[in-house]
Amino acid sequence: MYRLFFTLFFRRMDAEKAHHLAFRWIQLAVRLPVLRTFLAAALAPRYKELRTEALGRRMHGPFGLAAGFDKNAVAIDGMTMLGFDHVEIGTVTAQPQPGNPKKRLFRLVPDRALINRMGFNNDGSASVAARLAARNPVFPATVGVNIGKTKVVPEDEAIADYVTSTERLARHADYLVVNVSSPNTPGLRNLQAVDQLRPLLTAVREAADRTVTDRRVPLLVKIAPDLADADVDAVADLAVELGLDGIIATNTTIAREGLGLTSDPALIAETGGLSGAPVKERSLEVLRRLYARVGDTITLVGVGGIENAEDAWQRILAGATLVQGYSAFIYQGPFWCRAVHKGLAARLRNSPYATLAEAVGAEHKKVTA
Repeated sequence: MYRLFFTLFFRRMDAEKAHHLAFRWIQLAVRLPVLRTFLAAALAPRYKELRTEALGRRMHGPFGLAAGFDKNAVAIDGMTMLGFDHVEIGTVTAQPQPGNPKKRLFRLVPDRALINRMGFNNDGSASVAARLAARNPVFPATVGVNIGKTKVVPEDEAIADYVTSTERLARHADYLVVNVSSPNTPGLRNLQAVDQLRPLLTAVREAADRTVTDRRVPLLVKIAPDLADADVDAVADLAVELGLDGIIATNTTIAREGLGLTSDPALIAETGGLSGAPVKERSLEVLRRLYARVGDTITLVGVGGIENAEDAWQRILAGATLVQGYSAFIYQGPFWCRAVHKGLAARLRNSPYATLAEAVGAEHKKVTA
């Protein structure tokens, strides 16, 4: 039903306008008590076998909403109502910014993909912090906060910019993510180099500890699929060295060649980060490499090209404790989480693993057994 609706309605709309329209519908639905109760029951059934402990939190399952969908923390309850086990908001920057000029979001429908060059459009960390502080949750949710660099801030002032956002947002975050991997902010990906990443992560960790003294706010870093293997290893080693809580693998890709894209060449040529099905293989490769390097010492979050329960299951076997999605939600609609959870529960029941935690990284353990 949703696919027909998408074909007849959403596909004909500008992608960003369709996104905002869907947002308004979700926000409206969650304000109506009877409707939200019905929708949560229909779209977010719980499976005891999928209960997950990660980053100091107990969650109904491992499947969350990736950053980029809810940039300003305005739809956390709505996305939880739809079945996401955790919601990562942002990317949030220290200063409010409009992002890049429109048109900046493109659907590659035959490839089940998106290209975006949004440019961290958001209300700024002060406004988002105030919104989170005032939030009166309808549904309990694990909320991650993804922070990035303000576009107008030069690279040599990036650390102070991230620290400002950390000081404002850390107390409202169940976990905090340093995003150094978006291709849409000039110079941002340079911060993935270990010599620049080490002082940045150290400063954010110190700022979080200084700001929030009654608990430890878990800190993760999100990396690009375009990193060379040696750089993936270097980030993994740095994460262990600094006592980071996790790595999110991966963000969008700037690659186009070798991905088998079949959409209109004019669309493929649009600049920005490519997400969805074409990034699946490389994101899985990066995840496998990270787990081979760090094992169970830190939490790995698999994201990039996850379309269904099988994709999520493969990320778990490859080493992901948590998985996230975004692009496939655009194409599959409100029943997506329900289908992923149902399929994951079935795969776990039919596997040799007693718990989901036992399945994490299982493909590596078979090789080394």
